[in-house]
Amino acid sequence: MLSDLVTLADVQRAASILAGVARVTPVMTSRQLDDAAQATVFLKCENFQRIGAFKFRGAYHAIATLQPEAQGRPVVTLSSGNHAQGVALASYLLGREAHIVMHQPINPLKYQATVGYHATIHETADREAAEHRLRDLLAKLRGVYIHAFNDPRVIAGQGTAMLEFLQAVPDLDVVLAPVGGGGLLSGTGIAAHGLKPSLQVYACEPLGALDAMHSVRENRIVPMPDPRTIAEGLRTSIGDITLPILRRHLAGFFTVAEDEIVAAMRFVFERLKLVIEPSSAVALAPLLRREAALMGKRVGVIVTGGNVDLSAYFDRLRGTA
Repeated sequence: MLSDLVTLADVQRAASILAGVARVTPVMTSRQLDDAAQATVFLKCENFQRIGAFKFRGAYHAIATLQPEAQGRPVVTLSSGNHAQGVALASYLLGREAHIVMHQPINPLKYQATVGYHATIHETADREAAEHRLRDLLAKLRGVYIHAFNDPRVIAGQGTAMLEFLQAVPDLDVVLAPVGGGGLLSGTGIAAHGLKPSLQVYACEPLGALDAMHSVRENRIVPMPDPRTIAEGLRTSIGDITLPILRRHLAGFFTVAEDEIVAAMRFVFERLKLVIEPSSAVALAPLLRREAALMGKRVGVIVTGGNVDLSAYFDRLRGTA
């Protein structure tokens, strides 16, 4: 079964490979957040991970464990976001050539960071053109494809964040995380239920991109051709590997409106002094609106990343100086 492709043992092996390479990110608490949520909240701050997001874990583990026949061949992926940075940095650390296909719209901050990690970027106008370019590069370069989420090695790497979380806070009742392609939540569910079967795992998803919720409920991949959300990291559909894993491990979904995403980002910035991406804020919004299933519980939140382009904000400051 596809849902058995990744096990707790795989996540634990991934942790040993990532030891000393990925950061053991801090778990933060806030009395103000607890009061607002009427819960005891713990934040696993992957915004402090290398590249500023959890994606480094999966990318490094996937590349570090490539089969011998793939050694020496360039690494190729399609991503305009944090996975691009993860693959670029992991490839650099492991001495491999990396080619990243990015399609518009491209986040300038993430683009520049990927260039800084010595990857070659191939820009395209849209997703369809990007997929064509990806196929061409894989053929031309004899490249090795590292999928952003639909890969057992990536899922195992992402699951290491939950291993660390439970080592730091073993008595969690609930864990929340955003869902895009489902790689993080797949790894989270496997690690969580391997160590603590009673732990409830919830996916948080923007109202403008509810493909994961519909896919899990209908047991088929329901594509989202025109996602409309500020949470750019959650605009992708889940995969055939992540779907059955999510169906096995998720307790349910919380859907989040765009204004709630912005309010959660602002709350965390003003009260906790943390800069987080809209995708991360999606997992905090259910707490701030006091979802009944969370009140009074010990709730863990995986804060997935902090790569926010603040150019417009600082341009405005300069204009008022």
